[in-house]
Parts: sequence; structure tokens; C-alpha cells
Amino acid sequence: MEIINFDTWERTTHYKFFKRMDYPHYNICMNIDITNFVAKIEENKIPFYYAMIYAATYALNQVKEFRYRIRGEQVVMHNIIHPSFSDMSNGTDLFKMVTVYMEKSIIDFTKKAEEKSKNQTDYFIIEDVEGRDDLTYITCVPWVSFTQLSHTISFDKDDSIPRLAWGRYFKEGEKILLPFSVQAHHSFVDGIHIGKYIDCLQKYLNEYS
Repeated sequence: MEIINFDTWERTTHYKFFKRMDYPHYNICMNIDITNFVAKIEENKIPFYYAMIYAATYALNQVKEFRYRIRGEQVVMHNIIHPSFSDMSNGTDLFKMVTVYMEKSIIDFTKKAEEKSKNQTDYFIIEDVEGRDDLTYITCVPWVSFTQLSHTISFDKDDSIPRLAWGRYFKEGEKILLPFSVQAHHSFVDGIHIGKYIDCLQKYLNEYS
């Protein structure tokens, strides 16, 4: 983890400009192409949801702007961030939040995520997230192919943890498309950075084998 020096950080002016906003968060939604990814994970018998969590978090880690966090009067940049995601509890309509550390391979991650979710009986394990900001929050709405989405969020201007979400994928011609949402803190993340993130994620999905 790196503590940012405001005297040398190129983003200091933009950071201070957006930090003073009452609501400095914003959300962008788009469709991403998962045609290749779906075919390959089905071939490899990997659960789509956990595989997508890995892909989305892996790509997020490649864009440093998503790893900045506000801590009081300081800004830090994490070396790596990890997913905390919603998952359905068996036999109910209720979801639970599951927090898993990233792994170097999608195979290792999906096995660990599936196992932890299966064994977790509590809906919310506060100890897994309390005091942590090296996270991204992830949810899925597989019943709806949305065109817009908003997240519940505490009214905290310093909450700089990004939120990712996706919906029900659908066919368009020969392609399989996934509605995808990115919510970020504007003190760190501009439109160009979301663009870089989506490019990185799309490249991973296209090339996964």
C-alpha cells in the first residue's frame, strides 16, 4: 500500500475538486461481449458467476485509479483489491455477502469462492469487511437485462470503494451480451478510466481460453 503525496500527485487538483461534492459518486452502464467467455467456461465447467467475479476484479486491479481510497485526510493506493459479492442462500430468496481474497488463477479463485459461499451460513459477516477498504463490492441481477442501475450507499463522501454489477445476459445476433455497471468515486476515476477498465475487461473476456 502506498500513501499518496499531494505535493507530487498529478491528480491532487481533481481530487480536491470532486471531494467537496455532496455526492461524488457516478455510475455508467454498458453491454459487454461475453460470447467467447461463456463458451470457454462452459467447456472448462467453471461456474459463470464466480468466473465473472474473477474477471471483473482482475481487470479492475489493472487500472490503478480504482485502487485509490480516501482515509480521513490521506489517500492511499492498494497493491491489490479483493471482491466482496452477493450470492443467493440455498432455499430462500435472500442473499448473503461473501468476501474472498483474489488468487493468481481463475481456477483457484472460482473453487475458493464457490466453497466459501457454500459453507457460509451467515448473511453478513461483518468481520470480513470491517475496517477494510481494499475491496470492490459486486452484485448480480440475473433476472433482468437492465439498461441502468443504482446502488444503495451510505451518504459518505469518503466512501471510495467501487461497485460493480451485471444483469441477465442476452443474445444479439451471434453475440452474447451482458449488461454491466460500474460505480466509482469521481475524485479518482474519470470516464477515461472507466473506458480503460472496460477495454481491459473486454480483452480478458475475448482472450480467455
